Amino acid sequence: MNRRDLIRASAALGLSSVAGRVWATPKADARLLVVFLRGAYDAANVVIPTGSDFYYRSRPNLAIARPDAADLKTAATLDADWSLHPALRETILPLYASGQAAFVPFAGTDDLTRSHFETQDTIEMGQTVGAARDYNSGFMARLAAELTRVRPIAFTDQMPLIFRGGETVPNVAINGVGKPGIDDRQARLIAAMYSDTKLAAAVSEGFRVRDAVYQSISDHAGQADRGAVSPKGFELSARRIGRLMRETFNLGFVDVGGWDTHVNQGAGAGYLADRLGELGRGLAGFVAEIGPGWSDTVVVVLSEFGRTFRENGNRGTDHGHGSAYWILGGGVRGGRIAGPQVRADEAHLFQNRDYPVLTDYRALLGGLFRKLYGLDQASLRRIFPSADPAELALL
Repeated sequence: MNRRDLIRASAALGLSSVAGRVWATPKADARLLVVFLRGAYDAANVVIPTGSDFYYRSRPNLAIARPDAADLKTAATLDADWSLHPALRETILPLYASGQAAFVPFAGTDDLTRSHFETQDTIEMGQTVGAARDYNSGFMARLAAELTRVRPIAFTDQMPLIFRGGETVPNVAINGVGKPGIDDRQARLIAAMYSDTKLAAAVSEGFRVRDAVYQSISDHAGQADRGAVSPKGFELSARRIGRLMRETFNLGFVDVGGWDTHVNQGAGAGYLADRLGELGRGLAGFVAEIGPGWSDTVVVVLSEFGRTFRENGNRGTDHGHGSAYWILGGGVRGGRIAGPQVRADEAHLFQNRDYPVLTDYRALLGGLFRKLYGLDQASLRRIFPSADPAELALL
């Protein structure tokens, strides 16, 4: 019996042992989508510490007004200390109110470079900071290697670092996708070139996935034009992603740019508010497209780091440290601010400028993976070396 037959035959038992490794079988139809906000979004103006007077002193131009039921442009209450940016009032707040969204402030990495590229790499690799880096080993590739019945995809123009290593993972640029640049005749010629090599199967599968995804996107684009408001950017992409993950894939990654707000960031309105509105509408569209499968879906929204707690001289914010992560899903134990917390005041700033990191991102994700997939400690250590999973009761 070969390895594939062995896994298939023992799948009904929930776990199978192959070459000394325990393979966890995720519950039927479980889906995970990781949304990476590249550019370091300003978490303090999204999950807002409206209970902090220091926040308002630190941001005379950027602070979001405290909640006022008569003014929808003010922050939306989450609890006694925290509120949500008004641009997310119609999209993410209802998920929070129904217990399907949680926020984890003071989350991030122990990477102190404050470099976009360095810290993005740190997160995508999921390896120990300070140790030798393996740029051919992303943590979602390692996660996929621990699972059976997994169908991963990257909704990106190029293969992201997070999925490097392990089995071949298809990547498709969803946003604004057009007709494939290689026609059928060219595809056949390329496949023939590799027909007698080890890459033959991967090349054929790559073209098959490309064609299937393009057809799905083309069909859906036509449907979306029927009297609906024309979506754009991530709003459109997220609905397409939702359809593909509902029907075909169950482990996905997408990155969204435009979050580096050094100048003219805006407060309740402006540049950041516009980006948040697009993101929120996109995520709401994803939820609608997943449909009943939302009950077995988890979406993690993260960014490489947060931004400075105090605004700068250009009415923006600079590179910071601690951030806030979003955990969304029909089975999420939401409606709360999760994880360790401190007061958002001057005494608790990291290096007198940033949010501290109290929840390591690997610990947070490891805890999610343990609950979502039933992974044991050995599997979690292969995904995130030297990081113990945190139990934040998010699932």
